[in-house]
Amino acid sequence: MLKAVIFDMDGVICHTNPYHSVAFQQFFAKRNLNPSEEEYQEHMYGKNNGYILSHFLGRKIDGEELAILEDEKESLFWEIYKTEVDPIPGFMPFFQNLKKSSLPTAVATSAPRANLELIINTLEISNLMNSQLASEDVIKHKPDPEVYLKSADNLGITPSECLVFEDSFSGASAGLNAGMKVVGVLSSHSKEELPACHYYIENYLGLDLAHLKELFK
Repeated sequence: MLKAVIFDMDGVICHTNPYHSVAFQQFFAKRNLNPSEEEYQEHMYGKNNGYILSHFLGRKIDGEELAILEDEKESLFWEIYKTEVDPIPGFMPFFQNLKKSSLPTAVATSAPRANLELIINTLEISNLMNSQLASEDVIKHKPDPEVYLKSADNLGITPSECLVFEDSFSGASAGLNAGMKVVGVLSSHSKEELPACHYYIENYLGLDLAHLKELFK
């Protein structure tokens, strides 16, 4: 039985990935690096900043250095995105329908908490999210299921009764690894680029909650 819905954020609530790409392009250009869009798709979307920076800079980035570099990159993202916050088509009506149905909702992102707060505060849904977890709240990042298992625990719901919305391979894998049903949001990747999900959407327009409940029967 469907008892809770958990959303990733980037590419799921808002299509932020193009703006993250621009921010990283500016960040890496200062270091004479120029990753391709294909490299971003493989090594940025759905990944945490520790992984992204370590991969593209070619060495382990952690601790205080990670905090400094992460702050630099996210400051660039904020400047680019703060006036562009816009949900994926149909998200707000679908989300409001979930709340009318009294379903607990959560956000579980690999992004820093400041980014999470920027988006859900701008969309005025912060007080409607029954659990909010960001990169700072976990030790193991997606595809490890920690963030989804912690979300279920926060909600007081069994993982098998949770539905996850994800747009990346690592994120969808995390939901599946948590034993949850997963809807693949095809905002950044094709079906073929994701693990086998239980359902797929391009956006939330016309998305039927009753149909999603059928996934649990």
